[in-house]
Amino acid sequence: MTTRRLNVDNSEQFIGLFGFREENIPLFRDELGVEIFANAGEVTITGPAEKVDLAVMTLEKLREIILRGEAVDRTRIRYAIELASEGKADRIGEIMRDVIAITYRGRPVKCKTLGQKQYIDTIKKNTCTFAVGPAGTGKTYLAIAMAVVAFKNKEIEKIILTRPAVEAGEKLGFLPGDLAQKVDPYLRPLYDALHEMLGVEAYQRLVERQAIEVAPLAYMRGRTLNDAFIILDEAQNTTSEQMKMFLTRMGMGSRMVITGDVTQIDLPGGKKSGLTEAIEVLRNVPDIGIVNLSHKDVVRHELVQNIVRAYEKYASVKEQNAANARSGRFLRTDPTHRR
Repeated sequence: MTTRRLNVDNSEQFIGLFGFREENIPLFRDELGVEIFANAGEVTITGPAEKVDLAVMTLEKLREIILRGEAVDRTRIRYAIELASEGKADRIGEIMRDVIAITYRGRPVKCKTLGQKQYIDTIKKNTCTFAVGPAGTGKTYLAIAMAVVAFKNKEIEKIILTRPAVEAGEKLGFLPGDLAQKVDPYLRPLYDALHEMLGVEAYQRLVERQAIEVAPLAYMRGRTLNDAFIILDEAQNTTSEQMKMFLTRMGMGSRMVITGDVTQIDLPGGKKSGLTEAIEVLRNVPDIGIVNLSHKDVVRHELVQNIVRAYEKYASVKEQNAANARSGRFLRTDPTHRR
């Protein structure tokens, strides 16, 4: 057993690491497999030598983030520990370092995970980017942030955001109002992100000038979109024909970002998703980037990360059982079953 001590006599740093009531200490203990005790600004870490070294390195890197003025929540702590456990402790400092954009209220938008950083770098390097990952990984929000930055820098003249209007349990025909009112709920997440980045009044002015367009995917047919930053959200719900139609709308001076979650396909009749097919077809095409985000990149409540991880595990087991069944090696778990 090894024991090491750290001095964290700055109260703001101490609270930033361990919480107001030291509620984060059990998290460090459980995730790092060490004993941690804090007393009067001195932190004592005891356990196997390798785990103690890992804990010290993680705490020091998290303290560097706090010294930059960033808040460290439980999700970021878990993520930092995962990076350290994977031998990437030196990259913990990259979390929330670079400012991507500034909201209209002056809040900086930053990458909170290495996956998000890779996503932003891919958008910068490629004309067309595919981002696939679970809910809460910032796919849509970061794409809109990049679109707003490009617009403010006069790199493009228009922002176009679109989604397929595919029902997830509720039919469009049963919703009240005309077509615009029927599809509005499907576009609401895009409105929310734009409002946060630009403010409601600025957003409305840009819509009136036709500098911003938010519309269902069907409205893209037959158009050529020049000098635009085009975002297709919820792309897992496109058909093959819709995806091809969308990708071929790109005009001169335009950039595209396509986002989706292949675990939430709502297409009827078991149709193949246009997103999964496009990734297969375009994987090796130059100037097209593909980024895969995972539960590690979820930046919502830490419970969302656990939910996504549980579903990933469930899907993996289900897929393995299906493979075993096809090969005749399926093992039934029902103890009453008789062959």
